Amino acid sequence: MVSAMIDTENEPNGQPKPAAGLHRQLPPQDALPDEPAHRPGMNGLAEAQSPFHDKARHGILPRSAETAEPNGLYGALDLGTNNCRLIIVRAGPRGLTIVDSFSRIIRLGEGLGKTGMLSEAAIERALKALAICAEKLRRAGVRRARLIATEACRVAANGAEFIARVERETGLRLEIISREIEARLAVAGCASLLDRRSDWALVFDIGGGSSELIWLDLRGFRSNAMHHPAERLRLLDHIVEWTSIPIGVVTLAERHGGRNVDAAVFDAMIAELDKHLRDFEQRTGMASLINGHSVHMLGTSGTVTTLAGVHLGLPYYDRSKVDGCWLRVEDVRAISGRLLGMTYEQRVAEPCIGVERADLVLGGCAILEAVLRVWPCERLRVADRGLREGILTSLMAEDGAAEQHRRRGRGHRKRGAR
Repeated sequence: MVSAMIDTENEPNGQPKPAAGLHRQLPPQDALPDEPAHRPGMNGLAEAQSPFHDKARHGILPRSAETAEPNGLYGALDLGTNNCRLIIVRAGPRGLTIVDSFSRIIRLGEGLGKTGMLSEAAIERALKALAICAEKLRRAGVRRARLIATEACRVAANGAEFIARVERETGLRLEIISREIEARLAVAGCASLLDRRSDWALVFDIGGGSSELIWLDLRGFRSNAMHHPAERLRLLDHIVEWTSIPIGVVTLAERHGGRNVDAAVFDAMIAELDKHLRDFEQRTGMASLINGHSVHMLGTSGTVTTLAGVHLGLPYYDRSKVDGCWLRVEDVRAISGRLLGMTYEQRVAEPCIGVERADLVLGGCAILEAVLRVWPCERLRVADRGLREGILTSLMAEDGAAEQHRRRGRGHRKRGAR
């Protein structure tokens, strides 16, 4: 499983993990689908149009090279409103091996809600992180990769200008993906963690500038091959409703304050989400559809991984203990209440929160609480995986399709020769 295999440097405090242990063998891949980032540039990525794009499931497969690279390397970069994350893996007969990874909190969307623009300070932080990513891609010799940007670049008036500057200064050509593709990539990235014995599942991704919610009808989905990228893409056919709300943890922290949060501020955060969620429920009627059925939630975000780390009482963030763990909703609410009762300094002292997330975590708790009030649920599964794993899945699924295409072509030529 790609995500289970990827123990990236996604530390809650934004600090990189030691390089030791990056080169290790992992279980069979568990990635996802999306569009490409294979264009000329200093990172050496080469662009080509894929013959499989027309057949891409819901438009998330990449328009990329028709064949897999001989070195088996894949790269995925996710530039979000809060974080910049990169993963480089090598595909082999025994699964995926991490070659390199990078994660840094850059707060690209800082001040965006007030000005409508990416600030120069935020841009400089992002450029420094992206320069490191470009060097890692160059050094590894990656040619199969996709580099995406999400909400901050989608809504900023100078988003396109920033993307052009990134290419000039780092050689990386980022693509700003739509909210729908972001939602589908999130599902693809954590697909193997869904409990397919359940009838329904709500996948949610609480981001820095937006939050995605995706309802899946699992009643007709049965698969024993979720390690295969193409099979994980098949799950996307079972999406019945989805929405993207332009509110995330950075948004709430800037509007309501994130350091000094009392019960009144917390309730105000919940109320801001509530209208969006109620409108979505009114349009879709999901509450009545899932009534009487087995339902669970699957969260893929820093909020749920942080809550899991705090709940487990970890002395430091440990992905192997967090990814895939189950939480009872009553425990989630207990942790949120505990954090709400802490001072900012006490949250900073929590090893799975730290200074980088101490002013954001309660905004995430408020978003999660708002979701739980609209769609009550008993259990929640935690995913320390997401868009990058979705990108890897899409690239590998496309390469698998290309290989099948070549095999069929060889078969036709042989039959014609007779």
